[in-house]
Amino acid sequence: MPSSASVLLYSSNAGTRAQVRLAVGRRPASDVPPVAFVECATLPAVLSALDTGHIDACVLDGEAVPIGGMGVCRQIKNEVFRCPPVLLLIGRPQDAWLAAWSHADATISLPVEPVELAASLATLLRAPH
Repeated sequence: MPSSASVLLYSSNAGTRAQVRLAVGRRPASDVPPVAFVECATLPAVLSALDTGHIDACVLDGEAVPIGGMGVCRQIKNEVFRCPPVLLLIGRPQDAWLAAWSHADATISLPVEPVELAASLATLLRAPH
């Protein structure tokens, strides 16, 4: 098992980023490595972090402004070679069809529910990529 998993966390809202970090904690499940978050508040920062090739999963805020996580997800899924799996945070359950359009691997609704978020992230980290 690697020493830690790098998780890109994109949101223009520092409160949302803090909520995700708190919900996940140090380790989302006992069978996955501890998580090290790479926080990004802008699309250029997301693209730069993904260029390193050291990101194991992404958590994207669909409510981020000016560029929402759904648009970011669709862009990185289409442009980043071997794009890591993406967990998309959506504002309303009715937005699930947009999440499908964006090619997200998983979705959960905001505000985050800690057990659901940790379980979803752990599932993505277990997946081979």
